[in-house]
Amino acid sequence: MQRREFLRNGSAAALGAAALSGGARAAAAPRSRLRLAMIGTGMRGQVLLRELVRRDDVEVAALCDIEALMLQRALAMVEKAGKPRPATFGVDAAGRGDPMAYLKLLEHPGLDGVIIATPWELHAPMAIAAMQAKVPVGCEVVAGVTLQDHWDVLRAQQSTGTPYMLLENVCYRRDVMAVLQMVRAGLFGELVHLQGGYQHDLRAVKFNSGDPAKPYGSGVEFGAKGWSEARWRTEHSVQRNGELYPSHGIGPCAMYVNIHRGNRFTHINSFASKARGLHDYVVNKMKAKDHPSAKAKFKLGDIVTTTLACENGETIVLQHDTSLPRPYSLGFRVQGTDGLWMDLNRSIHIEGISPPHQWEDFKRYQDRFDHPLWKKYAAAAEGAGHGGMDYFVIHAFVEALKANAPMPIDIYDAVAWSAITPLSEQSIAEGFKTLAFPDFTEGQWKTRKPIFAFDDRY
Repeated sequence: MQRREFLRNGSAAALGAAALSGGARAAAAPRSRLRLAMIGTGMRGQVLLRELVRRDDVEVAALCDIEALMLQRALAMVEKAGKPRPATFGVDAAGRGDPMAYLKLLEHPGLDGVIIATPWELHAPMAIAAMQAKVPVGCEVVAGVTLQDHWDVLRAQQSTGTPYMLLENVCYRRDVMAVLQMVRAGLFGELVHLQGGYQHDLRAVKFNSGDPAKPYGSGVEFGAKGWSEARWRTEHSVQRNGELYPSHGIGPCAMYVNIHRGNRFTHINSFASKARGLHDYVVNKMKAKDHPSAKAKFKLGDIVTTTLACENGETIVLQHDTSLPRPYSLGFRVQGTDGLWMDLNRSIHIEGISPPHQWEDFKRYQDRFDHPLWKKYAAAAEGAGHGGMDYFVIHAFVEALKANAPMPIDIYDAVAWSAITPLSEQSIAEGFKTLAFPDFTEGQWKTRKPIFAFDDRY
């Protein structure tokens, strides 16, 4: 069959054969409804909460936050949706926040799972406490901060058997999922090289005036005087130098090359540029040269480039770029022996199908290889956060829990993708040294089978 005929006829047979290798699903009796809790009802938590309250198969049973304003906004969302008022934790009658209140939430009776959407440094201890309480976890990225955090989260999951899913929404982006279909159908041939990253101007996120009504770009405060992410996220740019937010880029790439399911990361190194962007933003863009923030010393290089080597011979390049002016892009590139796709120019070239040495528009390929999940749920995802991706990642967590099935983005994915951060920090600190990448599966990658997104369930 000619490659043109292959494309014209679609790839149902190839995808069907691939699906057979996806591994058996758990056989336990399914549930029709879940009682879920949420720890962290800030800006990100509220986006995810919106997806929970519009589902008929979910009751939001409990909410926890140490900010009274955020907790009240979350309660208002539940009320507006016409759902029962959840129990609340984290703020006492005088409006004081209790940082340990999440432990009381985890004792709330009848919880089927918890969403964690708090600052990064809280993810590991909260997830560990939840798993020890036998409450399944849907954790926002990242899984931990230090390398030890990741081992601790992994050991907690292994010792308790409690389900854990990393809520990496970009794995569910529509074009990313279409490319997954194309990879599995063999359209790119054998994969050789991939790229991704987090290339997003966050200067207006890392600084604001501290006014909850103006969370983005309203000033140059951060830390205790900032609000929302400026209160906690910016400090990571002061103290750390590495690939601080890897999972948006590495998640889809890892799925394409079957990391932990016949493949694994073997080595990593990172390079960081000089740090200029955040200081320039405060002093020159916001005209605040006399503000205390102008004296801050930012450790995070403006461009951090990380390279990973894989057991099966592929290379993956990630770039973290959040401190300079630029349009948003995750910079995906998937390249094999028969062609490549790049998201930045929304283009593709497939040898034997595309005109020689010319790009084609990706749209007709995306339409042909549109994933069954998007075909089935695109209307339901309309208006959801991040172009619908937030609908799908919550849907996956809920449906896997209901079915008592393996998490589609599981504990091994979570810790390996997230551990890129401390490993990149170590590499840079040691003179851009190439490091061995830990095998969190301890050899199980050799026999585990792919399960992510083989059908229209989750």
